[in-house]
Amino acid sequence: MAGNLETYRSKRRFGRTGEPRGSRADPGARWVIQKHDASSLHYDFRIEAEGVLKSWSVPKGPSLDPRDKRLAIPTEDHPVDYADFEGVIPEGEYGAGTVLVWDTGHYEHLTEQDVDVAEALRRGRVSIWLEGSKLRGGFALTRMSGRDQWLLVKKRDEGADRRRKPLRRQPKSVLSNSDLGEIAERGKVLE
Repeated sequence: MAGNLETYRSKRRFGRTGEPRGSRADPGARWVIQKHDASSLHYDFRIEAEGVLKSWSVPKGPSLDPRDKRLAIPTEDHPVDYADFEGVIPEGEYGAGTVLVWDTGHYEHLTEQDVDVAEALRRGRVSIWLEGSKLRGGFALTRMSGRDQWLLVKKRDEGADRRRKPLRRQPKSVLSNSDLGEIAERGKVLE
């Protein structure tokens, strides 16, 4: 079953926003965490599966402390080329606010060998190894019983660190080295 971009496309007016419509579909194992200053500041965690980015809103962002269980609320599938989107979604548009690429890279699927990522997600639990500029190591994404909410939890491995706080200490984009304010200013110039 391929990912579906109908919901994503129905919520956007592409003539008004710089968000990608979604044309790239080369298979891969990309992931991205985008810092999104919309109605509230949150982080969007996205992993590539079925030709799209499966997406969750993570209000507190990821943690490197395995004791932290981060709420992850599913959102609509996004096109793979959204992994490179950084900019301002205009007022009045779905998701209005500033977006930066906080971290990105490729992942390795750690769940059972005979189960692909998409099937693991349908079953409600996937484990992946992230290789990024700020995050490295294993993470588990698990659906809470009887709910359409998930938990994102860092695994206990060499990437785990209770003291390191990358959200606070490394707030800038890995693509542009800009913070949200700088991206917002550039967006005002483009309007």
